[in-house]
Amino acid sequence: MDRAQKTELVEELSQTFAEAGVVVVTRNLGMTVKQSTELRNRMRAAGASYQVAKNRLAKIALQDTAYVGIQSMLTGPIGLAYSQDPVAAAKVAVEFAKTTDKLEIVGGGMGDTVLDPAGVTALASLPSLDELRAKLVGLIQAPATKLAQIAQAPAAQVARVLNAYATKENA
Repeated sequence: MDRAQKTELVEELSQTFAEAGVVVVTRNLGMTVKQSTELRNRMRAAGASYQVAKNRLAKIALQDTAYVGIQSMLTGPIGLAYSQDPVAAAKVAVEFAKTTDKLEIVGGGMGDTVLDPAGVTALASLPSLDELRAKLVGLIQAPATKLAQIAQAPAAQVARVLNAYATKENA
């Protein structure tokens, strides 16, 4: 990799860190190409990304971002999982780490907050942004539905009584 490519990669990583809601640092312990591809596909499906980067270049890219605190985690063969949703990357990384012993969660960051492996696991147990939105819509919609049912109930009862009288007179 020549100097221009390194500069381009550092700029790309810096832009990624500036836009990310969470960054999870993982240690690769001999993952196969198939496992890496599967992890990337899962990340992509969840709206996250996974990238293996050179430690020195990643440390340079972290310097002007809120994630500068995770520089000490960048040792050895690492991979970076990141997403704009603060839960997506952590959730996929933790679930994948449970299925294989070749991926280890080192830690991560959420803005300027540094997370240890337990913090990343706790973050992964939270519902995602889409799940929270669905719950909120359900909570907002439930009272309106109940109110509509209550408002229609007396009218429906009156209609049944009138129908009963009408069928009684016809008989």
